[in-house]
Order: sequence, then C-alpha cells, then structure tokens
Amino acid sequence: MARFVICHGAWSAAWAWKKVRPLLRAAGHEIITPTCTGLGERAHQASRAINLETHIADVLAVLDYEDLRDVALVGHSYGGMVATGVADRAPERIARLIYLDAFVPDSGQSLIDLLPEAERTRRQEAVRAEGDGWLLPPNPPPPDTSPEDIAWITPRWRWQPIGTFMQPLVLKNAGAHLPRAYIYCTRLGPGDTFGQFARRFRSDPGWQLFEIDASHSPNVTVPEALARLLDQIAR
Repeated sequence: MARFVICHGAWSAAWAWKKVRPLLRAAGHEIITPTCTGLGERAHQASRAINLETHIADVLAVLDYEDLRDVALVGHSYGGMVATGVADRAPERIARLIYLDAFVPDSGQSLIDLLPEAERTRRQEAVRAEGDGWLLPPNPPPPDTSPEDIAWITPRWRWQPIGTFMQPLVLKNAGAHLPRAYIYCTRLGPGDTFGQFARRFRSDPGWQLFEIDASHSPNVTVPEALARLLDQIAR
C-alpha cells in the first residue's frame, strides 16, 4: 500500500482527481489531494501575494498536520514545481517522487524559465491584457477531451496567480537521494513542453521513465490507465 499525495496542476485543484481517487483506493492505496491557495474550493483566497512558495507551504502543512510519512509525492504539470519544493523542504517524509507530465526545475529556475521564449511572451501578455496584471488564464483542454469532461472541468478552472509561474525555486536539499519516476504523456500538445524532461531522464539511472498513451491530463481523460500505472510504480 502506498500513500499518494497529489500536487495538482495549474488552474486545477483536488476536484480534478475525482476519477482517480476511488481507483487507487480500490487497489489498496491511500490518496490525498490538497487544493492550493486561490484555486478550486479555495478560490476565494486568491490574491496578488500568492506565489510558488505559497503552494509549497500548502502541501507541507498537509504533511505536517496529518503527520504523513513514506509519501509517494506526485506532481502533475505545474505541480512538479510544487512537488520539487516540498521534497526539498521535507525529504524525510517522502518515499518517492513521481512527476506526471510535469516541470522539473533546477535550483534557481521558475516555471516561466522552462517554457520556450514565444510561450513565455504569450503568457505574460495574457496576464497584462486579460488578467489585471496578476492572473493567468487557463490553457484550452486537449483536443481529445470528451464533451462531458469539458463540461465538467471548464467551470471549475480558476485563473492562476502569475507569481506561481514567476517565482524561482531555490533548492537546498534537492531530494537527490529519493527514488524518482517521470510519466510522459505521448499524445502531444503544441510545442511538446514536457519532452525536454523525458529526453533528459530516459538514460539517467537515477530516474524511471514511463510513457502513457494520453494527452496532458490523464487524471481526466484516462483515469483507469493512470491508476494502473501509479499502482505499478508504487509496487
């Protein structure tokens, strides 16, 4: 049995893991899905002050108050930034790190640093033009998302405070001793943002690399396949 703690993606929240939770529990695992400040059911807490460290603190607080140890920490997309920070601050509570089509920063990097220049410019312009200078509008769902799922997720997405993308992550421990896995979603979106990490870790003995036939949010589009893969990694 593994204890999964999920660091969800941008614009998202705990609700986006609704399909996966019962599947992992049926396989004998525990799954905890915190929602980060300013998103999901915590959208009323949104403010300009929210940054990456805010979201790292959110997950650290769950680990602390629930006294969670031997955690399989999963970072999805933007959540890879959060998971990296959490593992750096509390490595003694983490059994393994699992990145799901996620950003994997080095010390001193922000999420915006890991995007191509044209994409960085596009996002910053969207914040200025549409987000009152501090909110980033969501990406459109992948084209293979069903109409039913679009109707489910679209009203629940919340615009993301841009500080979470702009703040560099400064690492002190880097969790280098932790077992690490990367799950690469092979139904590629524009620009193949996450291929850079799959290529880097494919021949790295410190990483396990897995692929899943899914677009960027398999927790929404192929929850059964994702649950099977997470179960496989945990065992």
